[in-house]
Amino acid sequence: MIVRISTALFLALAPVNAFANQCPTMMTANDAALPNASLSEADMAKVKQLRQQGEQLHQSGDHTGSEAALGEAKKMLGL
Repeated sequence: MIVRISTALFLALAPVNAFANQCPTMMTANDAALPNASLSEADMAKVKQLRQQGEQLHQSGDHTGSEAALGEAKKMLGL
């Protein structure tokens, strides 16, 4: 019985950990695209600000907010 409960809890919590790992992947993708991006100075500044904001939110545990900021930066970079 305890094994079943433990397995159920593990399966229920596993997706939470998977989503928390999206932030670093998104940051890496944005960082890789920055040098080759053809954006205006204003857009480049906005992308860098969103990237920094995403990292700060990730470090504070707000993965939803982090993914939103990083996703917007990703969109601006055409990824």
